Amino acid sequence: MKKDKLHIHWYPGHIAKAEKKLKEQLSLVDAVIEVLDARLPLSSSYGDTTGLLGQKPRLILLNKSDLTDKNELGKWISYLEQKYTFPVIATDAKTSKDIKLIITTVTSLASPAIEALMKKGLLKRPARVMVAGMPNVGKSSIINKLTKSSKTKTGAKAGVTRQQQWVRINPDIELLDTPGIIPMKQEDQVKAQKLAFVNAVSENAYSNEISANQLLNILACKYPDEVKNFYKTDKLTVNDIAVSRNWLISGGLPDIERTSVYILRDFREGLIGKFILDEFDN
Repeated sequence: MKKDKLHIHWYPGHIAKAEKKLKEQLSLVDAVIEVLDARLPLSSSYGDTTGLLGQKPRLILLNKSDLTDKNELGKWISYLEQKYTFPVIATDAKTSKDIKLIITTVTSLASPAIEALMKKGLLKRPARVMVAGMPNVGKSSIINKLTKSSKTKTGAKAGVTRQQQWVRINPDIELLDTPGIIPMKQEDQVKAQKLAFVNAVSENAYSNEISANQLLNILACKYPDEVKNFYKTDKLTVNDIAVSRNWLISGGLPDIERTSVYILRDFREGLIGKFILDEFDN
């Protein structure tokens, strides 16, 4: 009997420990780079970010912006800058043209702390910057991009980076990579489902079929033409897409699991189109 996973639950035993460790490490850094998934500018944020990161100066990176609706991306940048009063930069791991802007911005954010140390008679040291964010938002890929190397572990599954590590990106900046941290409670199930869409939670926490159908519901409301054109059907359900693609199992029944996996993959890889799923807060 198939387990119903309409409600997403995760039980990451390491999260509480990682959160405690992250807060302890905050005393070692001068600024924070918070990496968000640009397709989920709000849902991929920790929520109580101030409670987690304190009052540290922060640069918000909207990563994977190459997978987003560019008409909406600029609006989100302005919205987040007003909401959080921190600089926001859209980026992705495939381009290097914004490296200078990222480095200049984070150096500027860290400079007051460095200057305060120098006023105490200490020698100038590199700015120490923590990189934080949900699992699978691309923190390690961003660090690899800034260092132009591959010194940190990356992977397709949520939470591959487990241990905190310092990475020198130039003589003036050192980055602290941290494990992806998700909220301890799943009070907002809409947000939790969206995190499943982008593979930011464990695959054991959700049903592919339910997540795929809920993704299709959102896309059908926000981007109906793109989805219908991609799947060549006006009926946007997992069942109908399976039939349209002739993905069948014995007895001519639709192969629901295979179709669900492909729909989620198509979205994650930007094959259906370039989307932003979140809505602005009122």
